[in-house]
Amino acid sequence: MTTTGPQLDLSGMQQPSDTRDGRPATIAEATKKRLSSPWASLVAVVLAVLWTIPTFGLLISSFRPARDISTSGWWTVFTDPNFTLENYELVLSPEGTNSLAPYIINSLVIVIPGVLIPIMIASLAAYAFAWMDFKFKNVLFVAVFALQIVPIQVTLIPLLSLYADIGIAGTFWSIWLSHTMFGLPLTVFLLHNFIREVPKELLEAARVDGAGHVTIFFRLMLPILKPALAAIGIYQFLWVWNDLLVALTFAGSSQNVAPMTVALFNLTGQRGSQWFLLTAGAFVSIIIPVLVFLSLQRYFVRGLLAGSVKG
Repeated sequence: MTTTGPQLDLSGMQQPSDTRDGRPATIAEATKKRLSSPWASLVAVVLAVLWTIPTFGLLISSFRPARDISTSGWWTVFTDPNFTLENYELVLSPEGTNSLAPYIINSLVIVIPGVLIPIMIASLAAYAFAWMDFKFKNVLFVAVFALQIVPIQVTLIPLLSLYADIGIAGTFWSIWLSHTMFGLPLTVFLLHNFIREVPKELLEAARVDGAGHVTIFFRLMLPILKPALAAIGIYQFLWVWNDLLVALTFAGSSQNVAPMTVALFNLTGQRGSQWFLLTAGAFVSIIIPVLVFLSLQRYFVRGLLAGSVKG
């Protein structure tokens, strides 16, 4: 019996060939075999169950009366089931001190511009850094990328003073501008890597046909950028929707501007005796993010891999 000799892959590294005792031929196959083993599947199931139990308990608590939540654990529902919709009625009622309806609208008003504005600006900047030549391009790109290491906390007080000086403190504009500034560095970096993956010959062909940078960007580049824009949009949406620090700093507790996260914070902060409403409010707050993720999930994995490999 004969066996095949060692083979070389495209990178020139020697890889072992198939063996006669059934062992995997490559490191990738060995890793895949370990991850697909029954023990690995069992560990994954156990981790998934442990991760889900707190959320499941929170869901059950959201349907329990306030007195039951205060006196017994959620697991007692299996021996003494008692459910009510009163918690959801309180947080979703159009009126009332515990209503989250105005804050849900504020969150939508904040999150839509907070996602679209940085993505629009970042896509234009990323295209310029990728395919346009101008002075100090590399220096500016490194400077934009370096802004990611600046902690948000050190910028809050200077920004609050600046917004007060120009008269937009406590308005939606202060929150929109803050989320745009905080989201731009990473968004520019990720979109730049994706745009650089586009074959240069495609852009040269467009220029031969007389297309300028504006035409190339809007008619050629934007359709190609859909997966990356969708993935970045999901991350930016979740960050803005779940943000508390920026909203609490620039909006405070004003019902006219404050988003849902501030209202949920108040349920356990200023009104500690009504913390049971937090269970229902938490699940109300995740409905819209879940819908956004499900509608864009087909682009999500493709967007995550954008710019990660070449070739």
